Amino acid sequence: MFDISWGELVLIGMVALIVIGPKELPAVLRTVGQWTAKIRRMAAEFQSQFQEAMREAEFADLKKQVDSIGDSVRGLSDLDPLETAKKEIEGTVSSAGATPSGEPEPSAAIPASAIGPSGGPQPGEPQPGAPADAAADSAAAQPSAAPASPEAGAGAPEPEKPSTIGEGRAA
Repeated sequence: MFDISWGELVLIGMVALIVIGPKELPAVLRTVGQWTAKIRRMAAEFQSQFQEAMREAEFADLKKQVDSIGDSVRGLSDLDPLETAKKEIEGTVSSAGATPSGEPEPSAAIPASAIGPSGGPQPGEPQPGAPADAAADSAAAQPSAAPASPEAGAGAPEPEKPSTIGEGRAA
């Protein structure tokens, strides 16, 4: 520590022997040894306290990091993937120009004469965006108006009943 060589120690010992004397030298050396031990203990205690303070500071930093990670995890626990997907779909649908129910918004491209009293296209009218021969198919597929009461339709023929398995065979 102080880089004292053996020659220097011998010189210090001879000066102490001459100045202090041979009778008092052992007591002085014992006292110097005690002081040296006290100084070493104080230095070791200071080092241990300093190292403990450093460990506490490191633990405090680690605790802050763990707390920040915990806060970010708590923020993720509020994450609802279904709600996020719903919001994204609603945003896409609204930006595409359709209502959230999935039906396209009414357009000004459909003339008012093509819309029937019920709000849909009139029978026999081609639907917008449909091929021309589809209008004939849709007109043929519509049933004729049946009477609302049995008295009004007394002259109408009854529909045929489907046959069951055992009726047509002779026993």
